[in-house]
Amino acid sequence: MPYKLSATLSAHSSDVRAVASPTESIILSASRDSTAISWKRPSPTVPFTPSSILRAGSKFVNAVQYLSPSPEAPQGYAVVGGQDTVINIFALGPAQKEDPEYSLVGHTDNVCALGVSQSGTIISGSWDKTAKVWKQFQLVYDLKGHQQAVWGVIAIDDEQFLTASADKTIKYWVQHKMMRTYEGHKDAVRGLTLIPDIGFASCSNDSEIRVWTMQGDVVYTLSGHTSFVYSLSVLPNGGIVSGGEDRSVRVWQDGECVQMIIHPAISVWAVSTMPNGDIVSGCSDGIVRVFSESEDRWASAAELKALEDHIASQTISSQQVGDVKKTDLPGPDALLHPGKKPGEVKMIRNGDLVEAHQWDSATSNWQKVGDVVDAVGSGRKQLFNGKEYDYVFDVDVQEGAPPLKLPFNASENPYAAAQRFLEQNDLSLNYIDEVVKFIEKNTAGVNLGASNEYVDPYTGASRYQTAATSAAPAPSTAYMDPFTGAARYSGAPVPTPPVPSVSPSAPKIIPYPKFVSFKQANVSAMQTKLYQFDEALRNEISTATLAMYPEELEIVEEAFTYLSQVTSTPSQLSLPPLGGTHAEVIIQILERWPASQRFPMMDLSRLVAAYCADASAVPGGRERFLASLFKASDWTEVRSHGKAMSKAQETNILLLFRTVANCFQEGTPVNEGQWVAQVFEALSHAPYALLTKVQRVALATILFNFSCAYLTTSVARDVVNQHTGLALQLLRSNTDDAEVTYRTLVALGNVIYAGNTRGIPLDSAQSADLQTVMSALPAFPDDRIRNVVDEIRALL
Repeated sequence: MPYKLSATLSAHSSDVRAVASPTESIILSASRDSTAISWKRPSPTVPFTPSSILRAGSKFVNAVQYLSPSPEAPQGYAVVGGQDTVINIFALGPAQKEDPEYSLVGHTDNVCALGVSQSGTIISGSWDKTAKVWKQFQLVYDLKGHQQAVWGVIAIDDEQFLTASADKTIKYWVQHKMMRTYEGHKDAVRGLTLIPDIGFASCSNDSEIRVWTMQGDVVYTLSGHTSFVYSLSVLPNGGIVSGGEDRSVRVWQDGECVQMIIHPAISVWAVSTMPNGDIVSGCSDGIVRVFSESEDRWASAAELKALEDHIASQTISSQQVGDVKKTDLPGPDALLHPGKKPGEVKMIRNGDLVEAHQWDSATSNWQKVGDVVDAVGSGRKQLFNGKEYDYVFDVDVQEGAPPLKLPFNASENPYAAAQRFLEQNDLSLNYIDEVVKFIEKNTAGVNLGASNEYVDPYTGASRYQTAATSAAPAPSTAYMDPFTGAARYSGAPVPTPPVPSVSPSAPKIIPYPKFVSFKQANVSAMQTKLYQFDEALRNEISTATLAMYPEELEIVEEAFTYLSQVTSTPSQLSLPPLGGTHAEVIIQILERWPASQRFPMMDLSRLVAAYCADASAVPGGRERFLASLFKASDWTEVRSHGKAMSKAQETNILLLFRTVANCFQEGTPVNEGQWVAQVFEALSHAPYALLTKVQRVALATILFNFSCAYLTTSVARDVVNQHTGLALQLLRSNTDDAEVTYRTLVALGNVIYAGNTRGIPLDSAQSADLQTVMSALPAFPDDRIRNVVDEIRALL
């Protein structure tokens, strides 16, 4: 039976860049909307629904894999990687936690590929030209040898690996040693999959799929895709599934294409196969689709017809199907004759329209794939340097100088054309975004399904947005709206920045001096939410007096303008930093606004603390600023009553802790005034049992950041004792979160190390207490915790 649509999974708001389907009841998807989603169904007759939305950061998520269940994660883990360079690992289950269980730090650029072995070894590939191998969530091998980005990875087992790169090669590794290089592809190699009893298959931007033996022989080549091939997977019967830039998923058996599944999107970024033989695809239209050859799993007739009509309604440029001369085209009767091969395209004249139909050998039918439009305005080619182009633009780059020629074909990737133009004219690649936008503006309607969400296949940069060489866009923030459940500002959650763990190349971590900050921000969304709340207060007679005064609005506007610049284009910052006036307005608004509407202002405080440390630097300023934050979060009430927090309190206390953590940064005078002692005193009676995981991680980060400051700045012994007491309390109360324990232990290690170097070691009572607490720590599986405990014991 042919493959037909089985399910349509719609929840992502941007390109789906990766999919994984480890079982018949689980699908994982990763998207440029900064989320990964775990889809589940209890039985094959029940539709897939999102069971977990995983937000580890604010940037594009490009890769996802599944780790098998373990005692700590009975439903397995989702492994997620993306532009933030961190690999985040989430435990799947009904009580989904906001933050990842583990964060693997080591890559210095976009993580674009992930693979896992049957026993749980993880391999990652990145634009930083390396692949990395992780065991028990620790880095064990750094695979260096590729000259460009590593786009594809496979863990054959725990010690053998394959990597594919934009340098057009594939490499075979045993542990960290490169044993073999496979050459043959003519362009970037994008994906890999193991082929049982043969070796492996690779796909490339050269539009070909190659099947190799492990010894390096090419068994056969699969040709048929008409553009970049991005992804491969293997069916249980040994067939190969591929997806690419030509809108298609193709099914291959015995070296032949037996079916082509057209999608209503220009890019099929990812394919995966399920144990039952179903195929999963992820596309540039933000949709995950499941296709099955089992008739009892096909979608309803109405759904099948809707997909067919959606595909048929697309427009396709004449450049994608060849020269078109309407008068020479046959009429609809031409479709009565069968095609010669899968994927054959036939154009017919239907009245005034030209239609493109593609032969589907699985159903023995012609499928309409779009209406052909003339994508070139002039209708004729233009010559440049002896070659024909659809367009040759004049581009003025300097006043008084002759214009430069920019040739472009409608079938080209605009990014590639822009890059070629800049390189040929010795212009900076920083202009690539402007050139691409120029091409897009002047060739509107050229490419089928092209949208602002397209990603350049070479660099991962957006075709019409910001290129990889441009300044990175500001990441978005943070939490769930405490009352609607929606993202606070329609953004993604603020991730918890990682504290690096011990790696084989750096066996010791103490002292560790690098502060951790919570700086992620979608400033415009934060500003919109704040103004919505202000307008709501202003429109109610009973609360009108609580709304912001005109002078407060002006000062708040200044704060948002400054933060917008400093978070998005810091190199172009032209405004003076925020000062005491801005901090004072924040305090005044927090003092009178209702608790349920304070969180945007609390979040603004977080950014002010991170980017404008001197805003409260006047004598007594930090004490007053922090006191207002503790009061606004209802910290005293929560601490004294010991009752479960309301949603407003939960949100505001998390933002309080993150703001305090940001107050400790390099250069902050921790030995001036009483603000540090004030913070530790307020936190000393924390109701640890009531704190959520993210709150405890933020609290541990406060302790960690203070320890970083103490490494270089002397602080009163009483304050150090307060810090040590808090850390011991947190270690005693935390029984289930390895990250909290790890950060707290590193904080204690830093403090002990600094005290030893100054001749002020931990007193005997605290030292004995710490030894007892460490001996009673839960048996976390992390080697990093055991390593830090060993380092602390050596320091004691």
